[in-house]
Amino acid sequence: ERERERERNMPTLTKLFTMQEASQHNTKEDCWIVIDGKVYDVSSYLDEHPGGDDVILAETGKDATDEFEDAGHSKSARELMEDFCIGELEPSSPAIPELEIFSKKEPTEIAQKLVDLTKKYYGIPVTIVGISMVISFLYLRMKSRNSNFSFCMIRRIVRKYE
Repeated sequence: ERERERERNMPTLTKLFTMQEASQHNTKEDCWIVIDGKVYDVSSYLDEHPGGDDVILAETGKDATDEFEDAGHSKSARELMEDFCIGELEPSSPAIPELEIFSKKEPTEIAQKLVDLTKKYYGIPVTIVGISMVISFLYLRMKSRNSNFSFCMIRRIVRKYE
């Protein structure tokens, strides 16, 4: 009993992986998952997994601890899992692979293209709005001047065919 306790408390030499390394193994032929800071190569187990391989494949590239715990795995499943352990997650490794961060002062490529297009073709929308305003103004002016005239013309046409 004491020997087992001592073995558990002794540091073990295991291979260390970053989350980025683990996330690159995300196919059915080469599948690694990370649970409780340990890295598991479960490629050979995918077809045998009772929940199906898609459940495991969906958890590659991120920490799958919560999903593993939520599934309510048995003690025997946890023991079986140890056969697939290939190392541990590097303590300094971020849980999520780093994302590229852009400064607000540096325009992104898409934003820069939009600005360039706006500068190049700004005249088109301005022209369309201007023409629309002129047509609206002329229509309202004509309508207010000829409203009585239009009504009289319609009345004459209706009487003619009565």
